Order: sequence, then C-alpha cells, then structure tokens
Amino acid sequence: MKKKSLGRGLSAIFEDVEQAYKKEFADLSSDSDIVEEIEIAKILPNPYQPRQHFDEEALKELSESIKRHGLIQPIIVIKKDDGYMLIAGERRYRATKMLGASKIKAIIADIKSQNLRELALIENIQRENLNPIELANSYKELINEYKITQDGLANIIHKSRTQITNTMRLLLLSKSTQKLLQEDKLTQGHAKVIVGLSAGDEKMIVDTVIGQKLSVRETENLVKKLKNKDLQKKEKPSISKEYADKLLKLQGVFEGFDIKSKIKSKNLILEFSDTTQIEKFIDKLK
Repeated sequence: MKKKSLGRGLSAIFEDVEQAYKKEFADLSSDSDIVEEIEIAKILPNPYQPRQHFDEEALKELSESIKRHGLIQPIIVIKKDDGYMLIAGERRYRATKMLGASKIKAIIADIKSQNLRELALIENIQRENLNPIELANSYKELINEYKITQDGLANIIHKSRTQITNTMRLLLLSKSTQKLLQEDKLTQGHAKVIVGLSAGDEKMIVDTVIGQKLSVRETENLVKKLKNKDLQKKEKPSISKEYADKLLKLQGVFEGFDIKSKIKSKNLILEFSDTTQIEKFIDKLK
C-alpha cells in the first residue's frame, strides 16, 4: 500500500479546515451569503468522527441555549450525493436535532470528501473539544496514517511536541482508567502522574484518588511513596521465617562437610578454599 505523503498532504488539509473557520467567523448575520439553512434530515454524520463520548446533560444544556438564543455558530458541511456530510459542529447538530428542528444554519465548505477522516481529526484537535483519550487517539491516527514523527505533527497542527507526547502517553493506561478520563471522573493531571505504574498499582491509585477525592499533588505524593516502597522491596527482598530457618539448617549441613558458607538475602553462598576441596565435596555427593 502506498504511503501518504505527509508534509504537503496533511498541511493542505489543515489549511482547508482553517479556511472553513475563517468563513465561519466572518459576518454570520442572517443575510450572509455564506450561511444557508439546510434540512437536518439530509445531513449525514462524519463516519470518521473521533469524538466517541457525548455528554447527554451537556447536550441538553446546549439545546436549551440554542432554543433561547438561536444557533450562533453555524455547522460546517460538505455536499455529499443528494445531501450533506457533517464536518464541524456535531454537538451543535445533535443539540439542534434534540429540539425537533427541521433545518439548521450551515456553511457549505469546498473541501474534498476523500479527506473526511483527516478533516474530522484536525477539526476536533483545533477546537480542543475532545476528551484527552480521544485527542490522544487522534494524534496517534494522524501519525500512523501519514508516517510522521511527533515533531512533524506538532509543526503542522501548531502544538508543542511535549503536549503531544504527554497526551499520547495516556494510551498506556488501562482501558478502565481511560474510560474514567473520558467520563471526566479522572482529570488529565491525575492521569499523567499514574502513567507507567503496574496494572495493580494503577488500579489501587485510581480507586484511592476517586474514593478519597485526592488532588493532583496528593496523588503525586501517593505515587512517590508507592515507588519508594517498591524500590526498598527490590533492594531487600523479604523472606519468611520458615525460609530463613531452612537456610540455616542447610548451612549446618555444609558445615558438616567442612565447607564454609554465608547467607545473603535469600541465597546461601558456598565458599571453597581450593579445587581440591571442591573435588572432595563432589565425591561425597556421588
């Protein structure tokens, strides 16, 4: 399969989105010739929409706002067959639809339909209305699709490489923790602190954060203590009394063979003075 050329390809799509925004924020009065009233029934959602989670309560609030004040910012669509394909403004589209409206204000953009996937990704990245996990997946998808580095993506979408790196690291979290992020039950600040922990430690920290409503600073301190404990365990492995007693007993057996030994942590180390002593010991084992 032929690789997509990044530089120009993604940059051109990015420019298309910016151009559509310039139109959107131009004079949007009711007599503006760039805004049209189109039938909601003829609008198809973008199948590549990266936003997976829509807060029903927030949609109801937006719907009430549109009912009172009207739709301030039109949605952006492209022509598709006998209807339209939604490019930007899915929340506005859904909220207007909830009102039972038959028409909605829209800008019909001059953008090629084969770029729908990238358009949806970039539109959401630029508007910053994705949750952290959706944003991380959008970055990942663009990087994989166009075979570019995080630096390359940062230059094109005008974000810092550090911001992209930190956001994509969230995908290392378990699916259950990612779900909590998507549902706003865990903040991105908390998540950044938790990334990199073992599965068991991650769950324990997340449960503690939510159960005790810990701040990010408190979470940092908790993770630091956990890592220090893990370090101490690695430096000095704990052994049971039964294990220690058996090591001592085995040490006594070797003393019966005139072989010196010492116990170090969980190990019994034998000490031979020369090869002759080793050979004598081997003969006794036969």
